[in-house]
Formats: sequence, structure tokens, C-alpha cells
Amino acid sequence: MTNVFTRMKDSITADMHEVLDKKEQKNPMALLNQYLRESEKETENVRKLIERQYKLKEEFVREYEEARAMADKRSHQATVAENAGEMEMMEFALMEKEAYTNRAERLLQSKQESDGQLQELERKYEEMKHKLKDMHVKRMELMGRENIAKAHHRITRVSEDAADKPYSRFSELDRHMEKLEQQIHRSYQQSTFDSEMAKLEKRQ
Repeated sequence: MTNVFTRMKDSITADMHEVLDKKEQKNPMALLNQYLRESEKETENVRKLIERQYKLKEEFVREYEEARAMADKRSHQATVAENAGEMEMMEFALMEKEAYTNRAERLLQSKQESDGQLQELERKYEEMKHKLKDMHVKRMELMGRENIAKAHHRITRVSEDAADKPYSRFSELDRHMEKLEQQIHRSYQQSTFDSEMAKLEKRQ
């Protein structure tokens, strides 16, 4: 049964890879943009984790200072109780001091471990940011190559059209512009002629 499920899983995975390969061949830039978006999302998630780690570090420091202060307080109280001959109170104060001291030591160790983990996280985060930037630069380079390839393709197609047909689009456009130029010239001449005639008639 397990073997059947494994084969089904492998088959589905293979089909998915085939679809992705076809998609990449059809529109590689779209797939690259998708990869970039996913990478940006992962980088942002790591940034949030670092922020949380900083907050956790602050909590460790606060808890450590509080435990250390309470240990010092109980130590002082134990001395006061001993001087007053209050043995039960002294024992209680010493027990509390030990508990707070142990907690402070544990918190200090946790804080130091957290510092190390935070440094490692920040290092990896910087690496991720550099890789992401490199991917953006690579995308720009690929977009430039894609644009050049498309431009060459269009130029080649237009050149082939001009070679195959006696009247290419450029020839037609050139003739059309010449006609427009002639019409504008005739209109200008006619307008100038009418204006000069009107002046002559006025003088006469």
C-alpha cells in the first residue's frame, strides 16, 4: 500500500515539474518574478523573527536584572534576620536568595545563547539580502537580454516583410507622408494666393 502511495506521489511530483518546466519555457521572466516574490517574502519573515529575538533578548535582560536584584535583597535580609536572631526568617531569606541566584544564572546563560543565535540570524539575514539584491540585478540583466532579443526578432521580421513584398509598411508610410506634405503645400499656396488676391482687390 505504501509503495502505491509513493508511486502516486512521485508521479504527481513529476507532473508538477513538467508543468513548471513548460511554464518556464513559455514565460521564463514570469517564473523568475515569482521566485523573487517568494524570496522577498522569506527575507521579510526572517526580519520579523530577528525583531522578535531582540524583544526576547530584552526580556531576558529584564528578568535577569530582576532576579539578581531579588537575590541581593534576600541576601541582605538574611544578614538582618541573623543579626536579630530570627533563624527561621534567615533560613527563608537564604532559600529565596538561592532560588533567585539560580534563576539569574539560568537567565544569564539563556541571554548569552540568545545573543549568539541573534548574531547568527543577523549574519544569515544580511546574506539573504545580498542574494536577493543579486537576484534583482540578474533579473534586470535578463530583462535587458530579453528586450534585445525581441527587438532583433521584430527587426528581422520587418526586414523579411520588406524583402518579400514589393511595398513594405515603411514604403507605404513614406508615400502617405509625401502625399500629406503635398496636400499641406497646396493648401498653403492656395491660402497665400487667396490672401494676396484679397489685398489686390481691396487696393483696386
